[in-house]
Amino acid sequence: MNDAQDLQHAFEQARQASTELTDRPDNATLLKLYALYKQGSLGDNDQSRPPFSEMVARAKWDAWTALKGLPREQAMRQYIDLIAALD
Repeated sequence: MNDAQDLQHAFEQARQASTELTDRPDNATLLKLYALYKQGSLGDNDQSRPPFSEMVARAKWDAWTALKGLPREQAMRQYIDLIAALD
């Protein structure tokens, strides 16, 4: 395997580990995990902002958009590190 494949594999393992955490992270951490996962898997957010009435979707959109320009590989590493810190 090469470095990109190793990183992708570790990223998917971290995603799986996120479903098996013993304690539920606080909302701020959950938003950070969401944003890092989306940035790591899809890159920059190109979706339109949800309406004001959809507060959770809007918070997620804002968190992901705040990472605009962060390279996918760096987002993947940050996601992996954050999951490891929570485990």
